[in-house]
Amino acid sequence: MKSLLVGAGVLNQTPLAWQGNLSRVRTVIAEARATGVGVLCLPELCLTGYGCEDAFHAPNTHRRAWRSLQDLLPETRGIVVSVGLPVFHQNGLFSCAAVVSDGQLLGLVAKRFLAGDGIHYEPRWFKPWPVGLKDDLLAPDDRRYPMGDLHFEIGGVRIGFEICEDAWVAARPGAMLAQYGVDLILNPSASHFAFGKLEVRKRFVLEGSRAFGVSYLYANLLGNEAGRAIYDGGALIASGGRLLAAGPRFSFRDHLLTTAVVDLDATRMSQARTASYRPDFADDNPLRISAPFVWPTRPPVRRLAPDFPPDPARDWEASTQLKEEEFTRAEALALFDYLRKSRAQGFVVSISGGADSAAVSCLVSIAAELALQECGADGVREKLRHIPNLPTPLTARSLTNCLLTTAYQSTENSGPTTRQAARSVAEAIGAQHYELDVQELHRGYLRTIEGAIGRTLDWKQDDIALQNIQARVRSPSIWLLTNLRNALLLSTSNRSEAAVGYATMDGDTSGGLSPIAGIDKAFLRHWLRWLQFSGPVGLHPIPALAAVNIQAPTAELRPPGAKQTDEDDLMPYDLLDAIERAAIRDKQSPIEVFDILQPVFPQYLTGQLGIWIERFFRLWSRNQWKRERYAPSFHLDDENLDPKTWCRWPILSGGFEEELVELRERVAEVQRIEAVRD
Repeated sequence: MKSLLVGAGVLNQTPLAWQGNLSRVRTVIAEARATGVGVLCLPELCLTGYGCEDAFHAPNTHRRAWRSLQDLLPETRGIVVSVGLPVFHQNGLFSCAAVVSDGQLLGLVAKRFLAGDGIHYEPRWFKPWPVGLKDDLLAPDDRRYPMGDLHFEIGGVRIGFEICEDAWVAARPGAMLAQYGVDLILNPSASHFAFGKLEVRKRFVLEGSRAFGVSYLYANLLGNEAGRAIYDGGALIASGGRLLAAGPRFSFRDHLLTTAVVDLDATRMSQARTASYRPDFADDNPLRISAPFVWPTRPPVRRLAPDFPPDPARDWEASTQLKEEEFTRAEALALFDYLRKSRAQGFVVSISGGADSAAVSCLVSIAAELALQECGADGVREKLRHIPNLPTPLTARSLTNCLLTTAYQSTENSGPTTRQAARSVAEAIGAQHYELDVQELHRGYLRTIEGAIGRTLDWKQDDIALQNIQARVRSPSIWLLTNLRNALLLSTSNRSEAAVGYATMDGDTSGGLSPIAGIDKAFLRHWLRWLQFSGPVGLHPIPALAAVNIQAPTAELRPPGAKQTDEDDLMPYDLLDAIERAAIRDKQSPIEVFDILQPVFPQYLTGQLGIWIERFFRLWSRNQWKRERYAPSFHLDDENLDPKTWCRWPILSGGFEEELVELRERVAEVQRIEAVRD
């Protein structure tokens, strides 16, 4: 055999959605077989869903996964398929790739290395499989199957595995598989999206295919699978260090199949030319599972040429504004999936006329437009069939109007600028918009408390309380609108505000989902300017955002004469974000943060910089309880502050008291040196 058509299947699965998950696996297998694919790689744990959390410890979960696997076997006539599932063996649970062919389960490869950092928690549920060990699984059907650190020889083609994290570690299994002379390495993955992560994946796929002298198939999950993590898909197929095919990312489809023709002779000769390669002559290698198979015939291979045509719809991947494009498409897909999987009938946003609520509202509109572009009106109707009375015709604007309700809620401290900005954005994107006056509700609370405590509340003595009650009084009405529509209330907090607790609990944090809590304010403001003038490739700008972008961010909770701005309350946002990265992401102490940032921000006086750094650390320590209570957010990068998935911190702590004394001493020392120099 000289050439073989191989495929990587990308799936949008849902944890514990048994029939839906199985149906999507069946569909992609059928498509692969009809295309003439000989080997198909599917994502890690695709039968159960990757994000089952502690449900992995329920016996029902792995029993049903096994039942799904058995149901799939008849679908594998004439094709070799790798499908992921959890397997219970010797009182341990293992993440496995089941290799099935011609209706038979040939064996189960167990994952060697478990992801246990950052967003991942695999060691809580799974056990790592020891290197070089093979065992027999006594399955629920009372049959025994080989399981462990296996590779396969099927119809003369040798196939090995690196399961997701296996490829991210230094001692990746591919080195040993190369010694066994494998032709293909399959990587079933559940690799969540993060900015810039695609390039890392490409490197290990390409380098693995080159260094091991193989063809390499990488298959990932897609969409908002379980709530917080976003999977971007992006199947990859490489051979001999060259990329043959790359699948789309952030697709709104249920599944995607990426294929390429690989030249087995070429990779085998590559191993022959490698001085370090030592042939494995043992016919009885205990880790090798052999099975006969008749491969589909293929025309002669086009050596090392890309097997996929240019796609104008994917021009955004080459954009110079890649982070902006990735943010837009990741958020849009996550919102659309969250809507349909939660069976909510729309979204509601308390739109203030500021940057955060405008960004969230625009992202909902973009989700509607991208879904229609890719799936068409009929496809969107099918995906949103739980929502009654979808409009006809179904356009981006009519769909946004159906899905998104916005409300501007004014008090006496609200101004005409924010009111007009909120209205302009809502009208531009087609949202159903309301203007609600909550001043009487606000006054009612003040009268009630003033009567109870026997004095008048005033701004000099009661500043924070008077600000917070305005934010909180807006919560009941926006929740009422949400409930009337059986919708999902979107909170508009961003990561910069979460870091310092600049939000009113049960006020502007009210919501069931906080889509932008994983991104910093400085980037959001930049993104909104980009969206105003340019916007994503294939879509259109939103000029109405000018009314938002010309404003200085403000909570608008103090009287207008106070001229309140967020940065006056806190510090400049670019500095806040830099402090957060140094202190939280990079784990630097207050004095180290000062030493790092002083030369980076020379425009600020030394004493003022010290005050702002101290303010950050005090507010960070004081407000962990708020971060614990924020609505679920989407994971976008390793600067996430979500304590459920990434950044854990004690609610009660020493608050950096000793460290802040050291900071003040360092600031005073630097000021003395500056005074002498001047």
